[in-house]
Amino acid sequence: MAEPHQIQLKDHPKGISTLFLTEMWERLSFYGMRAILVLYLVGSLGLTDKDAGIIYGYYTSFVYLTPVIGGYITDRFLSYRFAIYLGSILMLFGHLSLAISKLEFFYLGLFLIAVGNGFFKPTISTIFGRLYLEKPNLRDSGFTIFYMGINLGGLLGPIIAGSLGEKVDWHLGFLSAGVGMAIGILVFYFGSHSLPSFVWKKETKDNEKQTSEVSVSLPSKGSNQSQPTFGNAQVHPEVFAKVSLIGLLSFFSIFFWMAFEQMGTSLNLFALRHTDRSFFGWEVPASLLQSLNPLMILVFGPMVSGLWMHLAQSKKNPNPILKFVISLVLLGIGFLVMVFAAREAETGVSVSLLFLVSVYFWNTVSELCLSPVGLSFVSKMAPVRFASLLMGIWFLSTAFGHYAAGILSGYQKEWGSMVHFYGFFVLVSWFAALVLYGIYLWKRKTIERLLLDAT
Repeated sequence: MAEPHQIQLKDHPKGISTLFLTEMWERLSFYGMRAILVLYLVGSLGLTDKDAGIIYGYYTSFVYLTPVIGGYITDRFLSYRFAIYLGSILMLFGHLSLAISKLEFFYLGLFLIAVGNGFFKPTISTIFGRLYLEKPNLRDSGFTIFYMGINLGGLLGPIIAGSLGEKVDWHLGFLSAGVGMAIGILVFYFGSHSLPSFVWKKETKDNEKQTSEVSVSLPSKGSNQSQPTFGNAQVHPEVFAKVSLIGLLSFFSIFFWMAFEQMGTSLNLFALRHTDRSFFGWEVPASLLQSLNPLMILVFGPMVSGLWMHLAQSKKNPNPILKFVISLVLLGIGFLVMVFAAREAETGVSVSLLFLVSVYFWNTVSELCLSPVGLSFVSKMAPVRFASLLMGIWFLSTAFGHYAAGILSGYQKEWGSMVHFYGFFVLVSWFAALVLYGIYLWKRKTIERLLLDAT
Protein backbone atom coordinates (compact mmCIF):
# COMPACT_ATOMS: atom_id res chain seq x y z
CA MET A 1 0.00 0.00 0.00
CA ALA A 2 1.27 3.48 -0.83
CA GLU A 3 2.45 5.63 2.01
CA PRO A 4 0.26 8.70 2.69
CA HIS A 5 2.74 11.11 1.12
CA GLN A 6 2.89 8.92 -2.03
CA ILE A 7 -0.87 8.82 -2.62
CA GLN A 8 -1.80 10.04 -6.10
CA LEU A 9 -5.08 10.60 -7.90
CA LYS A 10 -4.79 7.19 -9.60
CA ASP A 11 -4.88 5.56 -6.16
CA HIS A 12 -8.42 6.87 -5.58
CA PRO A 13 -11.51 4.88 -6.64
CA LYS A 14 -12.66 4.87 -10.23
CA GLY A 15 -15.33 7.49 -10.95
CA ILE A 16 -13.98 10.23 -8.71
CA SER A 17 -13.52 12.56 -11.71
CA THR A 18 -17.20 12.26 -12.72
CA LEU A 19 -18.50 13.25 -9.29
CA PHE A 20 -15.81 15.93 -8.98
CA LEU A 21 -16.86 17.60 -12.26
CA THR A 22 -20.61 17.17 -11.66
CA GLU A 23 -20.31 18.86 -8.28
CA MET A 24 -18.03 21.55 -9.71
CA TRP A 25 -20.52 22.63 -12.38
CA GLU A 26 -23.44 22.51 -9.96
CA ARG A 27 -21.52 24.67 -7.48
CA LEU A 28 -20.52 27.07 -10.27
CA SER A 29 -24.20 27.70 -10.90
CA PHE A 30 -25.08 27.95 -7.20
CA TYR A 31 -22.26 30.25 -6.11
CA GLY A 32 -22.51 32.37 -9.23
CA MET A 33 -26.14 33.12 -8.39
CA ARG A 34 -25.36 33.53 -4.69
CA ALA A 35 -22.67 36.13 -5.38
CA ILE A 36 -25.12 38.53 -6.98
CA LEU A 37 -28.29 37.69 -5.04
CA VAL A 38 -28.08 40.32 -2.26
CA LEU A 39 -26.59 42.89 -4.63
CA TYR A 40 -29.51 42.31 -7.02
CA LEU A 41 -32.07 42.59 -4.24
CA VAL A 42 -30.61 45.89 -3.03
CA GLY A 43 -29.38 47.37 -6.31
CA SER A 44 -32.08 46.29 -8.78
CA LEU A 45 -35.20 45.57 -6.74
CA GLY A 46 -34.45 48.44 -4.34
CA LEU A 47 -35.00 46.45 -1.16
CA THR A 48 -33.60 47.56 2.19
CA ASP A 49 -30.65 45.70 3.72
CA LYS A 50 -33.05 44.24 6.27
CA ASP A 51 -35.45 42.83 3.67
CA ALA A 52 -32.59 41.59 1.48
CA GLY A 53 -31.04 39.86 4.48
CA ILE A 54 -34.34 38.19 5.38
CA ILE A 55 -34.84 36.88 1.83
CA TYR A 56 -31.24 35.69 1.69
CA GLY A 57 -31.59 34.00 5.07
CA TYR A 58 -34.83 32.22 4.16
CA TYR A 59 -33.55 31.13 0.77
CA THR A 60 -30.11 29.86 1.83
CA SER A 61 -31.52 28.12 4.90
CA PHE A 62 -34.17 26.45 2.74
CA VAL A 63 -31.41 25.32 0.38
CA TYR A 64 -29.79 23.41 3.24
CA LEU A 65 -33.05 22.41 4.95
CA THR A 66 -34.44 20.50 1.96
CA PRO A 67 -31.64 17.86 2.06
CA VAL A 68 -33.20 16.52 5.28
CA ILE A 69 -36.45 15.79 3.45
CA GLY A 70 -34.77 14.89 0.18
CA GLY A 71 -32.34 12.58 1.95
CA TYR A 72 -35.16 10.78 3.73
CA ILE A 73 -37.21 10.37 0.54
CA THR A 74 -34.15 9.10 -1.33
CA ASP A 75 -33.29 6.60 1.42
CA ARG A 76 -36.82 5.19 1.41
CA PHE A 77 -38.25 5.54 -2.09
CA LEU A 78 -35.80 6.67 -4.78
CA SER A 79 -32.68 5.30 -6.38
CA TYR A 80 -29.55 7.35 -5.91
CA ARG A 81 -29.24 7.92 -9.67
CA PHE A 82 -32.83 9.14 -10.04
CA ALA A 83 -32.47 11.50 -7.06
CA ILE A 84 -29.41 13.16 -8.62
CA TYR A 85 -31.20 13.64 -11.96
CA LEU A 86 -34.36 14.94 -10.29
CA GLY A 87 -32.45 17.46 -8.19
CA SER A 88 -30.30 18.61 -11.10
CA ILE A 89 -33.22 19.23 -13.45
CA LEU A 90 -35.20 21.13 -10.82
CA MET A 91 -32.19 23.37 -10.16
CA LEU A 92 -31.72 23.94 -13.90
CA PHE A 93 -35.30 25.17 -14.26
CA GLY A 94 -34.78 27.30 -11.16
CA HIS A 95 -31.83 29.15 -12.64
CA LEU A 96 -33.68 29.64 -15.91
CA SER A 97 -36.63 31.12 -13.98
CA LEU A 98 -34.31 33.65 -12.36
CA ALA A 99 -33.23 34.76 -15.83
CA ILE A 100 -36.79 35.95 -16.54
CA SER A 101 -37.30 39.57 -15.45
CA LYS A 102 -40.57 39.08 -13.58
CA LEU A 103 -40.81 38.99 -9.79
CA GLU A 104 -42.99 35.88 -9.65
CA PHE A 105 -40.41 33.94 -11.69
CA PHE A 106 -37.68 35.19 -9.34
CA TYR A 107 -39.33 33.62 -6.30
CA LEU A 108 -40.24 30.50 -8.29
CA GLY A 109 -36.60 30.14 -9.27
CA LEU A 110 -35.40 30.34 -5.67
CA PHE A 111 -37.95 27.70 -4.69
CA LEU A 112 -36.97 25.28 -7.47
CA ILE A 113 -33.26 25.60 -6.71
CA ALA A 114 -33.85 24.91 -3.04
CA VAL A 115 -36.05 21.86 -3.67
CA GLY A 116 -33.68 20.47 -6.29
CA ASN A 117 -30.74 20.87 -3.97
CA GLY A 118 -32.61 18.76 -1.42
CA PHE A 119 -32.34 15.71 -3.65
CA PHE A 120 -28.98 16.44 -5.24
CA LYS A 121 -26.76 17.51 -2.36
CA PRO A 122 -27.08 14.68 0.20
CA THR A 123 -27.18 12.03 -2.51
CA ILE A 124 -24.03 13.00 -4.38
CA SER A 125 -22.16 13.39 -1.09
CA THR A 126 -23.34 9.95 0.01
CA ILE A 127 -22.37 8.38 -3.32
CA PHE A 128 -18.93 9.96 -3.10
CA GLY A 129 -18.48 8.57 0.39
CA ARG A 130 -19.54 5.10 -0.78
CA LEU A 131 -16.77 5.15 -3.37
CA TYR A 132 -14.39 4.66 -0.46
CA LEU A 133 -16.03 1.59 1.11
CA GLU A 134 -13.11 -0.46 -0.19
CA LYS A 135 -10.47 2.24 0.42
CA PRO A 136 -11.42 3.85 3.75
CA ASN A 137 -7.85 5.07 4.37
CA LEU A 138 -8.22 7.46 1.42
CA ARG A 139 -11.60 8.85 2.50
CA ASP A 140 -10.38 12.09 4.11
CA SER A 141 -8.05 12.80 1.21
CA GLY A 142 -10.86 12.03 -1.22
CA PHE A 143 -13.29 14.41 0.42
CA THR A 144 -10.66 17.15 0.32
CA ILE A 145 -10.41 16.60 -3.45
CA PHE A 146 -14.21 16.63 -3.68
CA TYR A 147 -14.27 19.84 -1.68
CA MET A 148 -11.77 21.38 -4.08
CA GLY A 149 -14.22 20.60 -6.89
CA ILE A 150 -16.89 22.48 -4.99
CA ASN A 151 -14.58 25.46 -4.68
CA LEU A 152 -13.37 25.40 -8.27
CA GLY A 153 -17.01 25.95 -9.16
CA GLY A 154 -17.25 28.54 -6.40
CA LEU A 155 -14.26 30.37 -7.91
CA LEU A 156 -15.57 30.47 -11.48
CA GLY A 157 -19.23 31.16 -10.65
CA PRO A 158 -18.86 34.67 -9.17
CA ILE A 159 -16.37 35.64 -11.90
CA ILE A 160 -18.78 34.70 -14.67
CA ALA A 161 -22.18 35.49 -13.13
CA GLY A 162 -20.83 38.45 -11.15
CA SER A 163 -19.19 40.15 -14.13
CA LEU A 164 -22.25 39.64 -16.33
CA GLY A 165 -24.73 40.51 -13.58
CA GLU A 166 -23.10 43.68 -12.21
CA LYS A 167 -21.62 45.04 -15.44
CA VAL A 168 -24.09 43.91 -18.14
CA ASP A 169 -27.46 42.66 -16.91
CA TRP A 170 -28.51 40.95 -13.70
CA HIS A 171 -30.65 38.37 -15.49
CA LEU A 172 -27.82 37.48 -17.86
CA GLY A 173 -25.79 36.65 -14.76
CA PHE A 174 -28.56 34.35 -13.54
CA LEU A 175 -28.76 32.75 -17.01
CA SER A 176 -25.04 31.96 -16.97
CA ALA A 177 -25.61 30.03 -13.74
CA GLY A 178 -28.24 27.95 -15.53
CA VAL A 179 -25.80 27.12 -18.32
CA GLY A 180 -23.37 25.82 -15.70
CA MET A 181 -26.06 23.58 -14.23
CA ALA A 182 -26.90 22.18 -17.68
CA ILE A 183 -23.25 21.27 -18.26
CA GLY A 184 -23.19 19.51 -14.88
CA ILE A 185 -26.16 17.34 -15.90
CA LEU A 186 -24.41 16.34 -19.14
CA VAL A 187 -21.20 15.47 -17.29
CA PHE A 188 -23.10 13.20 -14.93
CA TYR A 189 -25.09 11.57 -17.75
CA PHE A 190 -22.00 10.60 -19.74
CA GLY A 191 -19.73 9.84 -16.79
CA SER A 192 -21.91 8.09 -14.20
CA HIS A 193 -21.58 4.75 -15.98
CA SER A 194 -17.92 4.66 -14.96
CA LEU A 195 -18.85 4.50 -11.27
CA PRO A 196 -18.55 1.10 -9.51
CA SER A 197 -21.89 -0.69 -9.41
CA PHE A 198 -21.82 -1.11 -5.61
CA VAL A 199 -22.19 2.62 -4.98
CA TRP A 200 -25.74 2.51 -6.34
CA LYS A 201 -26.84 -0.44 -4.19
CA LYS A 202 -28.50 0.41 -0.90
CA GLU A 203 -28.16 -3.13 0.47
CA THR A 204 -24.53 -4.22 0.77
CA LYS A 205 -22.52 -6.37 3.13
CA ASP A 206 -21.54 -3.20 4.91
CA ASN A 207 -25.19 -2.32 5.18
CA GLU A 208 -26.10 -5.71 6.59
CA LYS A 209 -23.34 -5.42 9.17
CA GLN A 210 -24.53 -2.06 10.39
CA THR A 211 -28.26 -2.71 10.19
CA SER A 212 -27.68 -5.68 12.45
CA GLU A 213 -27.00 -3.07 15.09
CA VAL A 214 -30.59 -1.82 14.69
CA SER A 215 -33.17 -4.09 16.24
CA VAL A 216 -36.79 -3.80 15.22
CA SER A 217 -37.92 -6.31 17.81
CA LEU A 218 -39.54 -5.35 21.06
CA PRO A 219 -37.59 -5.94 24.31
CA SER A 220 -38.21 -9.32 25.90
CA LYS A 221 -40.45 -9.55 28.93
CA GLY A 222 -38.65 -9.01 32.18
CA SER A 223 -35.82 -7.10 30.51
CA ASN A 224 -34.58 -4.17 32.56
CA GLN A 225 -32.30 -2.90 29.81
CA SER A 226 -33.34 0.43 28.39
CA GLN A 227 -32.29 1.19 24.82
CA PRO A 228 -32.80 4.33 22.74
CA THR A 229 -35.31 4.13 19.92
CA PHE A 230 -35.56 5.44 16.39
CA GLY A 231 -39.23 5.59 15.43
CA ASN A 232 -40.67 2.20 16.37
CA ALA A 233 -37.27 0.50 16.30
CA GLN A 234 -34.82 -0.05 19.09
CA VAL A 235 -31.35 1.24 18.31
CA HIS A 236 -28.15 -0.32 19.58
CA PRO A 237 -26.47 2.09 22.07
CA GLU A 238 -23.36 2.16 19.88
CA VAL A 239 -25.39 3.38 16.91
CA PHE A 240 -27.19 5.91 19.10
CA ALA A 241 -23.84 7.22 20.35
CA LYS A 242 -22.57 7.66 16.78
CA VAL A 243 -25.71 9.52 15.75
CA SER A 244 -25.42 11.71 18.87
CA LEU A 245 -21.83 12.59 18.00
CA ILE A 246 -22.94 13.61 14.50
CA GLY A 247 -25.63 15.74 16.13
CA LEU A 248 -23.08 17.39 18.44
CA LEU A 249 -20.78 18.50 15.64
CA SER A 250 -23.75 19.49 13.49
CA PHE A 251 -24.95 21.77 16.30
CA PHE A 252 -21.60 23.52 16.72
CA SER A 253 -21.25 23.94 12.97
CA ILE A 254 -24.26 26.29 13.20
CA PHE A 255 -22.06 28.88 14.92
CA PHE A 256 -19.49 28.53 12.18
CA TRP A 257 -21.95 29.04 9.30
CA MET A 258 -23.72 31.87 11.09
CA ALA A 259 -20.49 33.87 10.95
CA PHE A 260 -18.92 32.44 7.81
CA GLU A 261 -21.96 33.14 5.63
CA GLN A 262 -21.64 36.87 6.28
CA MET A 263 -19.52 36.68 3.12
CA GLY A 264 -22.66 36.49 1.02
CA THR A 265 -24.48 39.19 2.98
CA SER A 266 -22.89 41.88 5.18
CA LEU A 267 -19.35 41.39 3.88
CA ASN A 268 -20.65 41.53 0.31
CA LEU A 269 -22.34 44.87 1.04
CA PHE A 270 -19.25 46.06 2.93
CA ALA A 271 -17.22 45.40 -0.20
CA LEU A 272 -19.74 47.37 -2.26
CA ARG A 273 -20.05 50.40 0.03
CA HIS A 274 -16.95 50.72 2.20
CA THR A 275 -14.08 49.18 0.25
CA ASP A 276 -11.69 50.77 -2.25
CA ARG A 277 -11.98 48.23 -5.07
CA SER A 278 -9.82 50.02 -7.63
CA PHE A 279 -7.17 47.78 -9.15
CA PHE A 280 -4.79 49.46 -11.62
CA GLY A 281 -7.54 51.82 -12.72
CA TRP A 282 -10.22 49.12 -12.93
CA GLU A 283 -12.98 48.85 -10.36
CA VAL A 284 -13.37 45.25 -9.26
CA PRO A 285 -17.08 44.24 -9.07
CA ALA A 286 -18.03 43.59 -5.46
CA SER A 287 -19.37 40.14 -6.36
CA LEU A 288 -15.96 39.05 -7.70
CA LEU A 289 -14.56 39.20 -4.18
CA GLN A 290 -16.75 36.16 -3.47
CA SER A 291 -14.18 34.23 -5.51
CA LEU A 292 -11.43 34.92 -2.97
CA ASN A 293 -12.61 32.21 -0.60
CA PRO A 294 -12.73 29.38 -3.16
CA LEU A 295 -9.47 30.58 -4.72
CA MET A 296 -7.76 30.35 -1.35
CA ILE A 297 -9.23 26.91 -0.77
CA LEU A 298 -7.74 25.72 -4.05
CA VAL A 299 -4.37 27.14 -2.98
CA PHE A 300 -4.37 26.10 0.67
CA GLY A 301 -6.58 23.00 0.44
CA PRO A 302 -3.77 20.69 -0.70
CA MET A 303 -1.50 22.15 1.99
CA VAL A 304 -4.01 21.45 4.75
CA SER A 305 -4.71 17.97 3.37
CA GLY A 306 -0.98 17.30 3.26
CA LEU A 307 -0.64 18.58 6.82
CA TRP A 308 -3.29 16.12 8.06
CA MET A 309 -1.49 13.27 6.26
CA HIS A 310 1.86 14.28 7.70
CA LEU A 311 0.43 14.47 11.21
CA ALA A 312 -1.32 11.13 10.71
CA GLN A 313 2.04 9.49 9.97
CA SER A 314 3.32 10.56 13.37
CA LYS A 315 -0.07 9.80 14.98
CA LYS A 316 -0.57 13.47 15.88
CA ASN A 317 -3.45 14.21 13.51
CA PRO A 318 -6.20 16.04 15.46
CA ASN A 319 -9.51 14.19 15.53
CA PRO A 320 -12.62 15.84 13.96
CA ILE A 321 -13.74 17.39 17.26
CA LEU A 322 -10.40 19.13 17.79
CA LYS A 323 -10.38 20.29 14.17
CA PHE A 324 -13.78 21.90 14.78
CA VAL A 325 -12.36 23.69 17.83
CA ILE A 326 -9.39 24.95 15.80
CA SER A 327 -11.78 26.08 13.06
CA LEU A 328 -13.88 28.20 15.42
CA VAL A 329 -10.80 29.84 16.92
CA LEU A 330 -9.46 30.77 13.46
CA LEU A 331 -12.89 32.07 12.43
CA GLY A 332 -12.86 34.44 15.40
CA ILE A 333 -9.46 35.78 14.33
CA GLY A 334 -10.87 36.60 10.90
CA PHE A 335 -13.72 38.62 12.34
CA LEU A 336 -11.33 40.36 14.69
CA VAL A 337 -9.63 41.71 11.55
CA MET A 338 -13.08 42.79 10.37
CA VAL A 339 -13.55 44.75 13.59
CA PHE A 340 -10.52 46.89 12.71
CA ALA A 341 -11.80 47.31 9.12
CA ALA A 342 -15.20 48.44 10.41
CA ARG A 343 -13.60 50.91 12.82
CA GLU A 344 -11.74 52.56 9.93
CA ALA A 345 -14.80 52.50 7.64
CA GLU A 346 -16.87 54.32 10.25
CA THR A 347 -14.55 57.32 9.90
CA GLY A 348 -15.98 57.74 6.41
CA VAL A 349 -13.08 56.45 4.30
CA SER A 350 -13.05 53.52 1.90
CA VAL A 351 -10.86 50.87 3.49
CA SER A 352 -8.13 48.90 1.76
CA LEU A 353 -9.07 45.77 -0.11
CA LEU A 354 -6.43 43.97 1.95
CA PHE A 355 -8.77 43.95 4.96
CA LEU A 356 -11.27 41.70 3.18
CA VAL A 357 -8.44 39.60 1.70
CA SER A 358 -7.17 39.01 5.24
CA VAL A 359 -10.66 38.20 6.57
CA TYR A 360 -11.27 35.72 3.76
CA PHE A 361 -7.88 34.11 4.42
CA TRP A 362 -8.71 33.34 8.05
CA ASN A 363 -12.25 32.28 7.12
CA THR A 364 -10.86 29.96 4.45
CA VAL A 365 -8.37 28.23 6.75
CA SER A 366 -11.17 27.92 9.29
CA GLU A 367 -13.45 26.36 6.67
CA LEU A 368 -10.81 23.82 5.67
CA CYS A 369 -10.67 22.62 9.27
CA LEU A 370 -14.44 22.13 9.44
CA SER A 371 -16.44 21.64 6.25
CA PRO A 372 -14.55 18.81 4.45
CA VAL A 373 -13.79 17.26 7.83
CA GLY A 374 -17.50 17.31 8.69
CA LEU A 375 -18.53 15.75 5.37
CA SER A 376 -16.00 12.96 5.78
CA PHE A 377 -16.95 12.45 9.44
CA VAL A 378 -20.67 12.07 8.72
CA SER A 379 -20.00 9.79 5.77
CA LYS A 380 -17.94 7.28 7.75
CA MET A 381 -19.71 7.60 11.13
CA ALA A 382 -23.34 7.31 9.93
CA PRO A 383 -24.99 3.84 9.89
CA VAL A 384 -25.58 3.00 6.21
CA ARG A 385 -29.31 2.54 6.78
CA PHE A 386 -29.62 6.23 7.67
CA ALA A 387 -26.72 7.54 5.56
CA SER A 388 -28.57 10.07 3.39
CA LEU A 389 -30.84 11.17 6.27
CA LEU A 390 -27.88 11.89 8.56
CA MET A 391 -26.06 13.64 5.73
CA GLY A 392 -29.22 15.71 5.44
CA ILE A 393 -29.07 16.51 9.15
CA TRP A 394 -25.51 17.75 8.65
CA PHE A 395 -26.88 20.14 6.03
CA LEU A 396 -29.76 21.02 8.37
CA SER A 397 -27.24 22.60 10.73
CA THR A 398 -25.94 24.57 7.77
CA ALA A 399 -29.52 25.71 7.14
CA PHE A 400 -29.87 27.11 10.65
CA GLY A 401 -26.51 28.85 10.31
CA HIS A 402 -27.44 30.42 6.98
CA TYR A 403 -30.80 31.57 8.31
CA ALA A 404 -29.16 33.22 11.30
CA ALA A 405 -26.54 34.79 9.04
CA GLY A 406 -29.16 36.38 6.81
CA ILE A 407 -31.31 37.64 9.66
CA LEU A 408 -28.34 39.07 11.58
CA SER A 409 -26.95 40.81 8.52
CA GLY A 410 -30.31 42.44 7.89
CA TYR A 411 -30.29 43.88 11.41
CA GLN A 412 -26.73 45.17 11.20
CA LYS A 413 -27.82 48.80 11.43
CA GLU A 414 -29.78 48.00 14.58
CA TRP A 415 -26.47 47.35 16.37
CA GLY A 416 -25.56 51.02 15.99
CA SER A 417 -21.97 50.20 15.03
CA MET A 418 -20.34 47.85 12.56
CA VAL A 419 -17.59 47.35 15.14
CA HIS A 420 -20.08 45.88 17.60
CA PHE A 421 -21.71 43.82 14.86
CA TYR A 422 -18.53 42.08 13.73
CA GLY A 423 -17.24 41.87 17.31
CA PHE A 424 -20.28 39.73 18.12
CA PHE A 425 -19.02 37.03 15.76
CA VAL A 426 -15.60 37.08 17.40
CA LEU A 427 -17.11 36.40 20.81
CA VAL A 428 -19.58 33.76 19.61
CA SER A 429 -16.92 31.83 17.66
CA TRP A 430 -14.46 31.73 20.55
CA PHE A 431 -17.13 30.88 23.12
CA ALA A 432 -18.41 28.00 20.97
CA ALA A 433 -14.84 26.71 20.60
CA LEU A 434 -14.39 26.79 24.38
CA VAL A 435 -17.63 24.92 25.08
CA LEU A 436 -16.96 22.25 22.45
CA TYR A 437 -13.47 21.66 23.80
CA GLY A 438 -14.93 21.33 27.30
CA ILE A 439 -17.41 18.69 26.12
CA TYR A 440 -14.58 16.82 24.41
CA LEU A 441 -12.51 16.74 27.59
CA TRP A 442 -15.58 15.61 29.56
CA LYS A 443 -16.41 12.67 27.22
CA ARG A 444 -12.96 12.10 25.78
CA LYS A 445 -12.73 8.32 26.25
CA THR A 446 -16.16 7.65 24.74
CA ILE A 447 -15.59 9.99 21.80
CA GLU A 448 -12.16 8.59 20.97
CA ARG A 449 -13.52 5.03 21.12
CA LEU A 450 -16.30 5.88 18.67
CA LEU A 451 -13.84 7.61 16.34
CA LEU A 452 -11.52 4.60 16.48
CA ASP A 453 -14.37 2.19 15.66
CA ALA A 454 -15.34 4.29 12.62
CA THR A 455 -11.87 4.17 11.04
